[in-house]
Amino acid sequence: MARKIYPLLENVKIEAVAAEGKAIAHVGEMAVFVPFVVPGDIVDLRIRKKRKNYAEAEVVRFVEKSLDRIEPKCKHFGICGGCKWQNLPYDLQLKAKQQQVYDQLTRIGKVELPEFRPILGSVKIFEYRNKTEYGCASKRWYTRQELDVLPPGAGLSQGAIGFHITGAFDKIYPIEKCWLMDDLHNQIRNDIYQYALDNGLSFYDLRQHVGLLRDIMLRNSNTGEWMVLIQFHYDEPGDEKKAKDLLQHLVDKFPQITSLLYVDNQKCNDTFGDLELTTFKGKDYIFETMEDLKFKVNAKSFYQTNTEQAYRLYCVAREFAQLQGDEIVYDLYTGTGTIANFVAHKARKVVGIEYVPEAIENAKVNSEINGISNTSFFAGDMKDILTDDFIAEHGRPDVIITDPPRAGMHPDVVKVILNAAPKRIVYVSCNPATQARDLSLLDALYKVEAVQPVDMFPHTPHVENVVQLTKREG
Repeated sequence: MARKIYPLLENVKIEAVAAEGKAIAHVGEMAVFVPFVVPGDIVDLRIRKKRKNYAEAEVVRFVEKSLDRIEPKCKHFGICGGCKWQNLPYDLQLKAKQQQVYDQLTRIGKVELPEFRPILGSVKIFEYRNKTEYGCASKRWYTRQELDVLPPGAGLSQGAIGFHITGAFDKIYPIEKCWLMDDLHNQIRNDIYQYALDNGLSFYDLRQHVGLLRDIMLRNSNTGEWMVLIQFHYDEPGDEKKAKDLLQHLVDKFPQITSLLYVDNQKCNDTFGDLELTTFKGKDYIFETMEDLKFKVNAKSFYQTNTEQAYRLYCVAREFAQLQGDEIVYDLYTGTGTIANFVAHKARKVVGIEYVPEAIENAKVNSEINGISNTSFFAGDMKDILTDDFIAEHGRPDVIITDPPRAGMHPDVVKVILNAAPKRIVYVSCNPATQARDLSLLDALYKVEAVQPVDMFPHTPHVENVVQLTKREG
């Protein structure tokens, strides 16, 4: 069925930043959400999707550009979908994120709140990430403008290494320079692409599931180490040799790579958590440092992707915990134990709990590396582990630190926390909306004492938030 063509909306003034990196305008009673615009822009819009009370639209023409608008640094802005706010000055990005946290905690949480602390802006706003992932595709995606100037039949089968287009699993746009990570990662990615073209390496077809080059992950650390993991898809007997020739080429050209890994992934998806990785050069891990601690990070490890800002986030969590040295701390969703190990020297004992067994093993290793002996880690479902018997064995927590995934905490986990009844809860969240929902569930027994937003991802709508809760009297 053909897409419905809506009439043009002319001279629409963009009013404010909205959710998911979009901005909002009103046409009569209808709210209209628009990407890649900033407050103050006056634009002509074409509606792409319409519902009863709102619509989504795209800009057809800029009538007048906002005085607040700045020129995006990235040549791919508006295409890859990653940095949706790069046309908005950073101070206004922070203002919008502060407002986002306030709106979600007040409208969804509906709990008594203190005055919010000013958001902690990122130390770096470019080249701040320590990890990026790129997909490979046998047929690259073209913008309308590129297609308009492309000769008939030219380049349509050209492979690509880049980012998936939003909402399209099989469409990858080639990236020449991404500003989110140290420029060496661009050099490595572009070199792999050129080597593939020069040597006839095939790119993965995401529909037919054939093609040698499938996925690339790059990590670096504040110790100066670099990790590169390439996912291959062997189709023919000679593919393994082609893969190893490429890896040797990278060894020869980029001595900065201290950990070069690869895997033959024959699955229909590019996840590798259940696959055995092979080390081609160096070690299968790199180190990150934080204060006097070292954290071992392998290809499957979760580690906050903005290293410098992660330190500030964890400092807030440690401050909110108000540890005096004799407390028992439970760290829920501990991951590889970063927070648990970070606060351990301030506590009598830290108990970390995480669903993923491999992460728990990494957490134990990180304690061992740093000579920390007052931590213990357990793998399993939070609501199943945190029983009365577990608490009786390991001690009732004085403080619980929880850092759940975007979905927030399961109601059963909230009940377990209420049953454990710590004096304080420190809730670290990457999604203030689900955090607000959980705060309302905790409100009967806990009062919000402090709120600290932290920006981990400049130029994106994502924001972290740390909340301190104390047990109510009586």
